[in-house]
Amino acid sequence: MMVAEFLEHQGARIDAFLDSVLPPECAEPAELHRAVRYTVFAGGKRFRPTLAIAVCGALGGDDGACVPAAAALEMIHVSSLIHDDLPCMDDSDVRRGRPSCHKAFGESTAVLAGDWLLVHPFELVARQVELGVLPASVAVDVTAVLARAVCSRGIIAGQVEDLRAESQVIGPDELERIHVLKTAALIEAAASVGAAVAQAPAELREASRRGARALGLCFQVVDDLLDVIGDTAALGKPTGADERQSKNTYVSFFGLDGARRRADALADEALSCLSTLPPSEWLGRLRDLVHFVVRRTT
Repeated sequence: MMVAEFLEHQGARIDAFLDSVLPPECAEPAELHRAVRYTVFAGGKRFRPTLAIAVCGALGGDDGACVPAAAALEMIHVSSLIHDDLPCMDDSDVRRGRPSCHKAFGESTAVLAGDWLLVHPFELVARQVELGVLPASVAVDVTAVLARAVCSRGIIAGQVEDLRAESQVIGPDELERIHVLKTAALIEAAASVGAAVAQAPAELREASRRGARALGLCFQVVDDLLDVIGDTAALGKPTGADERQSKNTYVSFFGLDGARRRADALADEALSCLSTLPPSEWLGRLRDLVHFVVRRTT
């Protein structure tokens, strides 16, 4: 199975689960639920939940039991996209080739839809204990991982630091710190969620976590490259936004060639961490995901 097929297959599993647990569009408040579904099902590769499932499988866990936790992670990711696109943040009118949530439903509904998608995942994880899908101890572990990835050690702190750094002179170490929070934290959380569901030993959890952090930084470097050299139609959003907003990026620091070398080095670091995991078909899928990230064009 090629990596594109693997992503498509796992994405279909996630989408089917999300469709089953999200309120229907006709349920009141209907405007809120339409906005939630509009954004959740706007497309995307479901990379983060796929990574969580693959890590769970690679560490000997039940990949089916990981689907709800992986879907919860994806909802948090979608929440961050809604909030990032708002005029008070990155002010993006287009997301995944169509109007972003606040353009389609208005700013107030978009804020509330993002809030809903940020909070509901925690109820969803707790519900898996009642359903017998996850032991209570695992649900607690997953909940803690998700919360850490959001708050002062995750995407919210990263967004604050990123906005503060606009039009300011910062160094490469500060740039990397921002993106450890803003981008890598949720990808690192994906690996930690998978490891938690697998109830893996500490050394394997740590190896997968470190590999995912390097992969998350690689993801961001490639994002910075695509904002300069990517195709707007393929990306589903305008390019050149970083320069227009005077953002500090890996390209602005190191140039195109230097940023590409940094992405390659981070991919190598991720692969090195993964090499300590037990050999399996799932491990091969994890390696494929690393190659996908560093070579992606969308």
